[in-house]
Amino acid sequence: MPGIFFNEFDIGSKFTSPTRTITETDVVMFAATSGDYNELHTSETFGQETPFKQRIAHGLLVLGISHGLMFRLGLFDGTGIAFLEVDEWKFTAPVYFGDTIHVSLAVAEKIQSKSKPDRGIVTFDVQVINQQGTVVQRGFQKIMVRNK
Repeated sequence: MPGIFFNEFDIGSKFTSPTRTITETDVVMFAATSGDYNELHTSETFGQETPFKQRIAHGLLVLGISHGLMFRLGLFDGTGIAFLEVDEWKFTAPVYFGDTIHVSLAVAEKIQSKSKPDRGIVTFDVQVINQQGTVVQRGFQKIMVRNK
């Protein structure tokens, strides 16, 4: 399915991604890639002594996975030009190993490019939601999209 062009997005339109379960492998691979081996993510014993009572996934790992879930919707297939910005991003609840998340996004704003009429910027209000319906992360993301 081809993506949605800038002029086809409507303010307020909502989309929901498929789900994805966060695994220990995800956390181990992210720790290896990022170098963030904080015990909050890597030590069960340490995790039990925290307010969370167990290990939690890296916040940036969840942000990355949520971005991938957004792109699985196909909204930007052939129409997305660039991911421009994350704004006002909040980590509002922990994500535990075994949690299943999905992304809910709504078109919050559209700005037509003044210098390049073949594109515009779409701002999405993005929520990352776990299997219990808790918003675990939220904020705004801006994506440059081709105009039809």
